[in-house]
Amino acid sequence: MMKIVPPKPFFYKGGDKAVLLLHSFTSNTIDMKKLGKYLQKNDYSCYAPLYSGHGLTAEELLTYRPSDWWQDVLNGYQLLKDEGFEKIAVIGLSLGGVFALKVGQELEINGVVTMSVPINREATFLQKRVFHYAKVYKQLEAKNEEQINLEMKRFQNMSIDSLVEFQQLINITMNKLALITSPIRILYGELDELLYKESAEVIFQSVATNQKK
Repeated sequence: MMKIVPPKPFFYKGGDKAVLLLHSFTSNTIDMKKLGKYLQKNDYSCYAPLYSGHGLTAEELLTYRPSDWWQDVLNGYQLLKDEGFEKIAVIGLSLGGVFALKVGQELEINGVVTMSVPINREATFLQKRVFHYAKVYKQLEAKNEEQINLEMKRFQNMSIDSLVEFQQLINITMNKLALITSPIRILYGELDELLYKESAEVIFQSVATNQKK
């Protein structure tokens, strides 16, 4: 059986402006490496936290909750503060973008960038994401089909409490968009499902800042 090397947080030191980079759900910091390198070349310092359980098995992933992942985000922000950065912006992808909006609502921040953020996600959709992640991970571990099917059957009985909690976190965050007063840029992909375009428009209309694009 193959041993998978779990991804790690990364910190690219550049200039005196810092960016907190937030990856998406069931993904990891590899999402953010290209962007981090690009920003570093352009004189920004970047830190990307890895959410607890991400990069591990799906079974381990579900033992953590959104409150744990939010704490990872807060720790990342605090790390940049402790390093002496006074100007911090946040960039988040998909469900990491939900956290970026939450950062904009609760912390002192110089700017927010969201990429393909869903304004609502059913727990059942999130569960599909986790199932897909589980299957791919087991294939990477080079397990045989029989073993995978057996483990997936077991996995289907795991509690999805943390996903229901995640769905609630998204709803709460979207209800507080008017608290965002920092400059914001809202991006979505033309090839993304329509939800992201609709979400981008809702976020654009709802934030309090007039520095928005």
